[in-house]
Amino acid sequence: MAEKLLEIKNLKQYFNIGRPNQVKAVDDVTFDIYKGETLGLVGESGCGKSTTGRTIIRLYNATGGQVLFNGDNVHGKKSKAELKKFNRKMQMIFQDPYASLNPRMTVADIIAEGIDIHGLVKDKKERMQRVYSLLETVGLNKEHANRYPHEFSGGQRQRIGIARALAVEPEFIIADEPISALDVSIQAQVVNLLKKLQREKGLTYLFIAHDLSMVKYISDRIGVMYFGKMVELAPADDLYRNAMHPYTKSLLSAIPLPDPESERTRRRIMYDPSSHHYAENEKVEMREIAPGHLVYCSEKEFAQYKTQYKK
Repeated sequence: MAEKLLEIKNLKQYFNIGRPNQVKAVDDVTFDIYKGETLGLVGESGCGKSTTGRTIIRLYNATGGQVLFNGDNVHGKKSKAELKKFNRKMQMIFQDPYASLNPRMTVADIIAEGIDIHGLVKDKKERMQRVYSLLETVGLNKEHANRYPHEFSGGQRQRIGIARALAVEPEFIIADEPISALDVSIQAQVVNLLKKLQREKGLTYLFIAHDLSMVKYISDRIGVMYFGKMVELAPADDLYRNAMHPYTKSLLSAIPLPDPESERTRRRIMYDPSSHHYAENEKVEMREIAPGHLVYCSEKEFAQYKTQYKK
């Protein structure tokens, strides 16, 4: 049995936008992430997937619920020293490689920022050796160290962002739509780099995206979010073969195929949220229809999904 690295329990992230309005960006979400795996988190824009990632890493303070990292409550009261220790173990790769790098800092200073904060080197010579090594690790070279972000392409900037995340030797990395701002040809290079780093360094990823085809390629398991709720969670292959929730089926039906003839005849499934009306006292929760395959549903829907599931 794989060891749990993260346990997310009933996580809530609500934003007040003026009384009495409240946005439930993340609404009672529960899932685990195991050491060495990649959990993909997908859904349309505004579904709460990026907010989930930012709340896990404590960029936002959770409204409710728990995030346990190696059994330690991330959102519990922590001293500065404890927060510093936690920040070293968990890092983030951001969506926009143009906005996430300080234009006034050299690449060396950007990558070494975490190294400096955590005091991981003895002197400037060791600092630069570490920077050079990290640049080579992400497919760049040491001549890039003294340049500024504006001198690089989007793909190169994202590699710099990955090097910055790796600099403090984290256990867990949240990749928040790290390829959505890149050309398609570059996307595959960045994803292959992330997979290579995972194999070499034993990293664990939460990979957030809306491109389901790319998520399947990199993920061991996939969680599907809709309006702040996790509606389905399953092993990647099982989700594609046996999608149960109507919203998941809708997302999968929208993946373009490389065959023009198939594209002309393929039927897309439209998700109608009004089809899910539950009685006030009806218990709707994540239920396991097969080992490791959970669906957000009522007792009645659960019985239907069980009969529809193909082993």
